[in-house]
Amino acid sequence: MNVKAIEQRSELMRAMRNWFAENEYLEVSTPIIATNLIPEPTIANFSTQYLSEFYASRELYLIPSPEIHMKPIIAATKRSIYQIIPCFRNREQIGSYHNPEFTMLEYYTVGADDTDSIAITEELIAKTALKGTPEHALPPFKKMSVAEACQLYGGFDLDKTQTSSALRAQAQRLGLHVPFEVESWEATFNRIFLNFVEPNLPQEKPLILFDYPQQIVCLAKKHPRRPYRRRWELYAGGIELANCYDEEQDKEIVKDYYREQYAILVANRSQTGEVIPDIDFAFANIFDEEFPQCSGVAMGIDRLLMLQGNYKTIGDLILFNLSGSITDGN
Repeated sequence: MNVKAIEQRSELMRAMRNWFAENEYLEVSTPIIATNLIPEPTIANFSTQYLSEFYASRELYLIPSPEIHMKPIIAATKRSIYQIIPCFRNREQIGSYHNPEFTMLEYYTVGADDTDSIAITEELIAKTALKGTPEHALPPFKKMSVAEACQLYGGFDLDKTQTSSALRAQAQRLGLHVPFEVESWEATFNRIFLNFVEPNLPQEKPLILFDYPQQIVCLAKKHPRRPYRRRWELYAGGIELANCYDEEQDKEIVKDYYREQYAILVANRSQTGEVIPDIDFAFANIFDEEFPQCSGVAMGIDRLLMLQGNYKTIGDLILFNLSGSITDGN
């Protein structure tokens, strides 16, 4: 048990709550068990069983993020909100930067877009960082588009590789094996990104990697005239720390997302036997004409603390983690 890590986590959480209070964010508290989830085929889920003598028993789900519960609060209050909450992702590897249970800070700023959220996040980290945080984990942030990163570290023009065949050709040029005419554009992109782009990103300062390809489907708005989404990710010390969207507000786009992604999720998991969560297709109805413009950021607190406190692995910070019992076979 690392007592110093426990104390530093407490200090960081207190500083962050003070910062959000000073900036008039409403702290919310939502369940970690949900009756339904947002369909995300790439995120495997944990389920549990609710048993009752008086009500019908049913399957419930540990949340992979609090988004499903936070967006209805935004719709009702029209306020900027945040919370710090445990989240759970199945199939998550256990290693230096990963654990199936982790702590997430999620905050939504009403009236802001993804660009505004960069400055907001810079100030948050600068004002709340632990004493002794290394310079490479502190603002100001560097900024680079995904297209620029692909050109620098993959040697190809992302604007000109918008078809699966064009991207497959670039992957093969880089020496990657790509299943012929089977793999999706997104899967091929991820091969290139994980092997050539992410390992080479600069680490002397935190980096905002912005404008992700539109083929990576999510609830971030699309650019009106370019094949990208209004989304960024924050890297520091080679570790992904945060993910930001200019949040989609169009009810019909959210409905289409739900239908398409749930169909993919069911098709994939019916073959593997993994959890297929219940989906509430009425969720899209919160996105009426009164749902405010907002930008949301999800930040991994364990990874942030790991960087600020100079810890080598995420396991050094988690009071009770699974690594020992799983790896030791106990």
